[in-house]
Amino acid sequence: MELPDFMNYGNKFSQSDFVEKISRVAKRAGSKLVYAALILYYTLQSDKTSLKDKAMIVGALGYLISPIDVMPDAIPIVGLSDDLAVLIYVLKAVWSDIDPEIQKKAKAKLNEWFDDDEISEIDRLFD
Repeated sequence: MELPDFMNYGNKFSQSDFVEKISRVAKRAGSKLVYAALILYYTLQSDKTSLKDKAMIVGALGYLISPIDVMPDAIPIVGLSDDLAVLIYVLKAVWSDIDPEIQKKAKAKLNEWFDDDEISEIDRLFD
């Protein structure tokens, strides 16, 4: 699958739209997508994150919450696969700069929304 130019979606991102979308699609999207999105969201809020990384993160999160997708979110099973691909792509690009505390914070949020067996998916985040 070819990734879209997610940087064009930077103007789509807002904190309120992100929170609304992620809480609405959490169970359907799966813990892997939600975990990746939360890590990027919390990394965006960090003052330790470079401007270049923040720009990529805003583009990826903007793509996630945009109603215009390569694969519409309403399509069962595959509808969120393009969103996950974009999030994982950006997450890999910034992974070395992500604070372990951010990962813990994202996992704690997952524990509010998912069961333990669903959370085990995040152990294979880049698979």
